[in-house]
Amino acid sequence: MSTSAQSPDASTVAPGSGSGEKGLKGNALGLFSSVAIGLASTAPAYSLAATLGLIVVGVGLQAPIITILAFIPMLLIAYAYKEMNAVDPDCGTTFTWAARAFGPRTGWMGGWGIIIADIIVMANLAQIAGSYGFQLIGHPGLAASTLWTTVAGVVWIAVMTFICYIGIEISAALQRVLLCLEVAMLAVFSITALVKAYGSNAPATAIHVQLAWFNPFHVASASALTAGILSAVFIYWGWDTAVSVNEETADKTRTPGRAAVISTVLLLLIYALVSTSAQSFAGVGEKGIGLANPDNSGDVLSGLGNAVFGSTGFGWFLSKLLIFMVLTSAAASTQTTILPTARTSFSMALHKAIPSHFGRVHPRFQTPTWSTVAMGGISIAFYVLLTRISTNVLTDSVSSVGLGIAFYYGLTGFACFWYFRKVLTRSVKDFVFKGLLPLLGGLMLLYFFCYAAFDVYADPSYGNTTVNLPFFGETGGVTVIGVGAIALGLVLMLIQWAVQGSWFRHPDVPVGAATRDEEAEPTGRVVQ
Repeated sequence: MSTSAQSPDASTVAPGSGSGEKGLKGNALGLFSSVAIGLASTAPAYSLAATLGLIVVGVGLQAPIITILAFIPMLLIAYAYKEMNAVDPDCGTTFTWAARAFGPRTGWMGGWGIIIADIIVMANLAQIAGSYGFQLIGHPGLAASTLWTTVAGVVWIAVMTFICYIGIEISAALQRVLLCLEVAMLAVFSITALVKAYGSNAPATAIHVQLAWFNPFHVASASALTAGILSAVFIYWGWDTAVSVNEETADKTRTPGRAAVISTVLLLLIYALVSTSAQSFAGVGEKGIGLANPDNSGDVLSGLGNAVFGSTGFGWFLSKLLIFMVLTSAAASTQTTILPTARTSFSMALHKAIPSHFGRVHPRFQTPTWSTVAMGGISIAFYVLLTRISTNVLTDSVSSVGLGIAFYYGLTGFACFWYFRKVLTRSVKDFVFKGLLPLLGGLMLLYFFCYAAFDVYADPSYGNTTVNLPFFGETGGVTVIGVGAIALGLVLMLIQWAVQGSWFRHPDVPVGAATRDEEAEPTGRVVQ
């Protein structure tokens, strides 16, 4: 990024803060590209590799139904995104919409929730990308080295930041290719695993699919069920990136929302198929290839590759390809994690909620400059810092991401319900999609947030670190990091408010528009 064309200093101040006025490249993405970005952001292969084993440990054979149930709050919130985007397709998403519904301070905290969750998870994605890269080229020693995986992770972040900087169309093209390969590989893996599980030479661990796997009442306890769903919610996170690039999408009031809903449904199908087939082939034992084996809990897919495909000939190639898919899944998610964070901070700057430098846009590439580069730089600094402090702190920080996700997704659901509250009785459709579904999604995520933050994660035995807090005593490090990160945002918001004064001066939009062609009630308000 040494040339002037690629320097943040070559950027210009965006012409306006309204939707479509920020200088971003409009009509650059179609529905397919939007869905691809939404799916790639969730990193299906990586998410399954890192989470499926943990779910199995908690709920046993009911892992498939847990991955299905975790889809419900995501779909409900996807409808909240869809309805809010239809009336205000602002790339600030939760920041903008929560500010409209509840005021600028609440909106600021919603934007902070997106930023902090993305920065934290970038550290984990970079570590996975670095480690898998060395595994792929046959250097397990380097993959186990903290120094070299950190170096590789930093390179990954830098490369993905550069791609995001030079254009949304290049980013989307890369995502389309990587996603198609990833989904195809997961389908081949799933079908092969099921065929072998039912074949005459099935492994000793194999068990046939049973209806009981899809009965949540067979889970040992309500707490185990809740903890399992909480773990599974993480694997759906990221589809909202499709909405964050709304101002660069063709038909920006409808395409991003449709892409969000389609993405969550496709994720459900992928996760249900892979979790069921992997469990049928490997079983839930704690030894060998069993999904509950603690040695494989952080990465079940690479451990199953040789068992499913074999270790010689074409099977060896497919095993390596599976590892490559997890690698590219993490790398693709690194790129698509930069996109929403850069656009959230970009929108916040244009609405005067953070320093104005973050509101600059490149005149040629039509991408946020300072916001994109800052996202990459801060992510690198955070990753290196946590690696230097302790790998245990890094691990617990990644576990805390779920709190940030529940926070800003839930806030979006509540914002949708409150924003449209005056038109909910206009029709059954408005009541259900603008009110009931977003509210239920918000309530579910509020419950998961409280249960995780003050029960599961707060337990000193959970995770790898503990902190002795005044009045509370020994508290799990995951809760301290997650809640502390959100609290830090509150402090920064108050500082910004004191320096900047009020913000969010934005053209009003109508409340309750059912379609683009329907006359809406002029009941919207500008939050000063």
